[in-house]
Amino acid sequence: MFDGAGDPKVHLRTYYDKLVGVGKDERIHMKLFMRSLIGDTLSWYISQNPKKWVNWASMTSDFMDLFRINTKNAPDVFYIQNLKKKPTETFCEYATRWRSEAIKVRPTLEKEQMTKFFVRAQDPQYYERLMVIENHKFSDIIKLGERIEEGIKSEMVNNFKALQATNKALQSGGISKKKEVGVVMVAQCPKSPLTYQTPPPIYQPSPPRYS
Repeated sequence: MFDGAGDPKVHLRTYYDKLVGVGKDERIHMKLFMRSLIGDTLSWYISQNPKKWVNWASMTSDFMDLFRINTKNAPDVFYIQNLKKKPTETFCEYATRWRSEAIKVRPTLEKEQMTKFFVRAQDPQYYERLMVIENHKFSDIIKLGERIEEGIKSEMVNNFKALQATNKALQSGGISKKKEVGVVMVAQCPKSPLTYQTPPPIYQPSPPRYS
């Protein structure tokens, strides 16, 4: 269904391919064409005088003239490489939105190109993990992206809970001022392995012995 937002040439080609078995009568092709339209595009078709279209070519010519601007405003590679995830979006929602824009790029991107451009559009916390599978299917990249997203969220939740516990303890007076800085740093900073050093032995002289 064409709503006026896509490539009109692609829609015409797709529609014509579905006419297999209908026959070669162009008048039937023109009447059935309205069934492939929705919204304002359908309103435009209904408002036209069908008598002015003497054949299929004249109708499609008007259709292309009206919606050719869609192809001129199509996004390019630079645009999709800078299309970032919104804070309110899940990774899956973002990937769906990104791909819907990437499909509009002209010339059309190959599947391999699309996945590589998508990976390269990611922020560092995603890119560093996704780059190892940029040659995989787009669906595989989405699955891994969702796992990364879950990991980021769980880490944020853990840090938030630690901060909440710290705030409650401070308000109730359960933590001394001396410990306050250390507790907040533990709550905010990522965990890292601790290293211990054995202190050097302290030399203590033996008391003099008298015989």
